[in-house]
Amino acid sequence: MRLITRFSFLLAPLCLTLSTAHAAENHWSYTGDHGPSHWGDLGSSLCSSGNEQSPIDVEKSKVEPKRVAASELKLHYGKAPLTLINNGHTIQASVSDGDRLSYKGTEYRLLQFHFHNPSEHQFNHQPYPMEMHLVNQDKDGHLLVLGLMVKQGHANKQLAALWKQLPAKEGEQTQIAAKLAPNLAKLVPTASHHLYYHGSLTTPPCTEGVQWVLFEQPIEMSKQQIEQFHQLFPDNHRPTQTASGREVDED
Repeated sequence: MRLITRFSFLLAPLCLTLSTAHAAENHWSYTGDHGPSHWGDLGSSLCSSGNEQSPIDVEKSKVEPKRVAASELKLHYGKAPLTLINNGHTIQASVSDGDRLSYKGTEYRLLQFHFHNPSEHQFNHQPYPMEMHLVNQDKDGHLLVLGLMVKQGHANKQLAALWKQLPAKEGEQTQIAAKLAPNLAKLVPTASHHLYYHGSLTTPPCTEGVQWVLFEQPIEMSKQQIEQFHQLFPDNHRPTQTASGREVDED
């Protein structure tokens, strides 16, 4: 289905509580009877009935460029202490207060970042080996998620120290000092174009009203780094959802 592209977003995002950004109930999974096709039957009805679900497959030829000014998105990221946890669904790094971004004049605080294998979003029907999500929240509870695609290439120096301490067992967590944490200002591609659309969380409860910002330029990780995550989570991605004629804009 063609993605309708225009700049004016008419649907106000829902107010999302902090708890929805950390949805990690153990009754759902990525395979079998508790997998994505059953999430709607497991107490998260939006996963099956929602009209703005994520992730989506972005057909680049159908996205009209230059609909958003690049200056509307400003990142103020750096290094901060992290709490790294294996929550049974992914490796999640909860961020201490400090890292922020602004979008259309609204300030968001970075709550956490985590990883998926393979990528959840696709470009032109093609997934990447991994995807990194950085979950941000404004003072009213609205969420904005940055999606970074990961391609195989050089070892990612910013993630190297963190990767040495990935908790292997569910429930295990590690404290990461700021000096060992990735410098997100250097990790996130600064020259990338971005794609903007309204969607949802990609895990139960699949809450809608999430502002997504996808970076077109991927980051790199080595084959060894990618394989290390794959060993912990062989497949932790939600399949792409129907775009339903949603607006997708590019800066």
